[in-house]
Amino acid sequence: MSECVQPVDLVAWDDAVRSQNQIEILAGVDEAGAGPLAGRVYAAAVILPPDIQLPYLNDSKKVTPRRRELLFDLIREQAVSWSVAWVEAEEIDQLDILNSRMLAMQRAIDGLNPAPQLVLVDGNRDHGSRCAITTPHQTVVKGDAHSACIAAASILAKVSRDRYMEEMAKAYPQYAFDKHKGYPTKLHYELLREYGPCPIHRRSFLKKL
Repeated sequence: MSECVQPVDLVAWDDAVRSQNQIEILAGVDEAGAGPLAGRVYAAAVILPPDIQLPYLNDSKKVTPRRRELLFDLIREQAVSWSVAWVEAEEIDQLDILNSRMLAMQRAIDGLNPAPQLVLVDGNRDHGSRCAITTPHQTVVKGDAHSACIAAASILAKVSRDRYMEEMAKAYPQYAFDKHKGYPTKLHYELLREYGPCPIHRRSFLKKL
C-alpha cells in the first residue's frame, strides 16, 4: 500500500460502529495538550462522511507536521461537521487537568451540527469529579489508531493547539513556546527559572520549580 493512501481499516472501523449501533451520524473527539506546563488544553470533534478518503490520516502523533497541516485543511473541507474548543490555563488550575479535558471535549461536541447520535471518545475516561462527556458515547482506547473520525479530531486538536502556542510565542518571546509548545522540556524549565511564570502558565503544574 502506498504511504499516501489512508489505511482502509480506519474508515471500515467507523462503518462497523455505525452498523452495530444502527446509526448514521457518528463523531469522534480527541484532545491535545494535557501535559504541558503552559497554555490551553484543546479538543476537537469531527463527523466524517462514510466514504471519505484522507491521505496520511492517522493518529496525529504518527503524522509529520507538514502532513498534519495538509490534513487540517482537508478535514475541515470534507467533514460533515467539525468543531474545535479549549479550556484556558486558569480553568485548568481551578478544575484540574482531567476535568478540563472532559470539559474541552464536551465543548467541542456541543459545537457540532448536526448533533451526533454517538461519539467515539479517545481514551478510557469519560468523566472527572466535576465534568463529564454527556452526549451518548463510547470510549475507545488508542482510538486515534482505530477510528477515522477520532484520528481526524486528533489532527484538528493538535494543529489548533500548536498554532495557538506559536501565537503565544510572539506574545511571550522569552519562553520559546514555538520550540517546546509549553511541554516540560529542559529548555522550558530553564526559562521558567530565569523569568518566572507568565499569565498562560498553569500554576498547578509548576510544583517542580
